[in-house]
Amino acid sequence: MNSRERVLTALKHKEPDRVPFDIGGSVTTGIHKVAYKNLLEYLGIKNREIITIEYLQQLAMIDEDILTRFNVDLRPIATNMPEHLMPEFFIEENHEKFYDQFNIKWRKPLEYGLYFDLEEQPFSNFTSVKEVEEFEFPDPLESSRYIGVSEKAQAIKDNTNAAITLAGITAGITEIACWLRGMENFMVDMMLDRKMAEAILDKVMVFKAKFWEEALLSFGDLIDVVIEADDLGTQTSQLFSPKQYRDIIKPRHKIIFDTIKKAKPDVFIFLHSCGNIYDLIPDLIEIGVDAINPVQVTAKDMDTKRLKKEFGNDLTFWGGGIDSVNILNKATPEQVKDEVKRRIHDLAPGGGFIFSAVHNIQPDVPPENIIAMIEALNEFGVYK
Repeated sequence: MNSRERVLTALKHKEPDRVPFDIGGSVTTGIHKVAYKNLLEYLGIKNREIITIEYLQQLAMIDEDILTRFNVDLRPIATNMPEHLMPEFFIEENHEKFYDQFNIKWRKPLEYGLYFDLEEQPFSNFTSVKEVEEFEFPDPLESSRYIGVSEKAQAIKDNTNAAITLAGITAGITEIACWLRGMENFMVDMMLDRKMAEAILDKVMVFKAKFWEEALLSFGDLIDVVIEADDLGTQTSQLFSPKQYRDIIKPRHKIIFDTIKKAKPDVFIFLHSCGNIYDLIPDLIEIGVDAINPVQVTAKDMDTKRLKKEFGNDLTFWGGGIDSVNILNKATPEQVKDEVKRRIHDLAPGGGFIFSAVHNIQPDVPPENIIAMIEALNEFGVYK
């Protein structure tokens, strides 16, 4: 069974030969460039240039020889950022800074900075829906976004037999709404100025839907999984009440997912959402989500055994393989292996499980623990 067959079998809730493995298949299953540098050095690979493929989280592009070495089953592709929208980095107040394609300003400390954080939100002082409607977004259909992407996907298909994921054009509709408006402002809008909240969500929704339709009609035949994201959970509950989600956000998610499925009916939809999303899972299944990530096992109500029992027939768990905050970075290699064994036991039976850590591998994760995680997956992730 090759990698693509293995992934598709798991997504169809059947048992492949082994649990599929993902590292780097999305910007929420990747590895920070510091952790990747340490891993390469541990493997005896020195002086290799490390390419940053995602600026905000400072994720490394994982080299093909490493993906092959560890039997990783997925490969990502993404569309291009038009040259005139490429970030121009500058130094200001002991920070490295840039403006993104929506004119949101980001900053990272020059000393010991590991990630970029929000600094300025272009909608923060808006008082009317008209201002939102008149704000000029970049063109999701600009032809330069799509040049050469099909050829890259075809090369992956020809050379690796891996399943191919296609990254979305930006983060989720509520996430971008918070970035544009400021999180506090947007939360207040959701409660007190619904027209403003909906105007922002609609603007982002249309942007994303246009992108998915264009991308999937152009080269969707080469894509197995599309990557969407929208953080809806906290450590203990949800960012929005279930009623708010169902009244305001869910209909817009459905439009995006319907657009995806209409353009390519057999594609699988991967949705990243951190935190406790337990109460929203039936809604996500209803509107077409096929797989959830990162399966944040330390959040309230996100117990892997319970999730598998209640939702395992309808939903693939893409993640949940090991906690990246408390175990992968702090435990011993033997404790890492024990945790991986436990999560595989909970999530693997019957298929519907793709192994990855809970979110990206962070800078403080020792390379010994990454190797222990992979060794445990190879030992315990085989179907009998």
